[in-house]
Amino acid sequence: MPAKLEGIFTPTLVPLDDRGQINETELRRFVSWLIERGVHGLYPNGSTGEFTRFNEEERRRIVRITCDEARGRVPILAGAAEANVKETLAACEAYAAMGARAVAIVSPFYYRLSPESVYAYFAEIASNTPIDVTLYNIPMFASPIDVPTIRRLAAEFPRVVGIKDSSGDLAFMMRMIAAVKPLRPDFTFLTGWEAVLAPMILVGCDGGTNASSNAVPEVTRRIYELAKAGKYEEAMKWQYRITELFDAMLFPFEFPDGFRAAAEFRGFRFGRGRLPQTTSQRTDRDALAKVLQCILADFELVEPPAAGCAVRIAQPSTDKIEQMIVEVLHELEKRGVG
Repeated sequence: MPAKLEGIFTPTLVPLDDRGQINETELRRFVSWLIERGVHGLYPNGSTGEFTRFNEEERRRIVRITCDEARGRVPILAGAAEANVKETLAACEAYAAMGARAVAIVSPFYYRLSPESVYAYFAEIASNTPIDVTLYNIPMFASPIDVPTIRRLAAEFPRVVGIKDSSGDLAFMMRMIAAVKPLRPDFTFLTGWEAVLAPMILVGCDGGTNASSNAVPEVTRRIYELAKAGKYEEAMKWQYRITELFDAMLFPFEFPDGFRAAAEFRGFRFGRGRLPQTTSQRTDRDALAKVLQCILADFELVEPPAAGCAVRIAQPSTDKIEQMIVEVLHELEKRGVG
């Protein structure tokens, strides 16, 4: 029986070259770097990997490169979210042949479906897939998967081996674990929202698929290990720190541009994303990126910008948003905008 999926899985960003095409050399370098920095697995074709902005051939290529470069060092959880059952099963077959450990499949998007239709969709896939499936619950973008449906799928289909939940809802995670664990002790629960990574692990979550691990894989792994070891106070100290970084990467930018900007400070060239941007957006990105550099420098992972950073305020958790505002204002003042 394959090993259970657990730990930190990076939903990998995809480097692009000057023509906007997949930069295979840089992607391979990035994959190996993430593994060397201690992530437990890789998750190509996730939301952070902008799977909707690549065509079918490109999505296949991304998984093929990832599996080939990983060379079995860590398991690959490949995103197989396609528009319908037929195409999703074709992706399952392709990724199984490439050596992926499992696939992650989002519930049907665009149309808002009933729980019974969501069940029927996954039941059809689970009955015919050649590879293990993790459900992907992301209710902000797709039909939600409720607890009774998750329990039903786990009970009826051995191929359904876990769920990635990106709602960030701690109570929902606890209800899932309580409903499914007695039936399937092997079932994997992953959180896709690192703002609650430590609390999720403390209540029984098995790990996370966290966008922040593209930029700070060492920190996400540290939080996971501390929480698993029961070192709650230290885990929460790091949790507050990564939440500041997560918020700074998520909210001021068009997703996932903030995560791309932060990962670039670790020595990679991700190129311009495929989403068109105005001149003002590109200018704002440069200023906001310096805020990320200052936060990363506070982690002692990169050097601070040559122009320096705003003076760090006191570190209680309630001051984290205020600190981010201070950093942004500092950059705007340097540009003569404040």
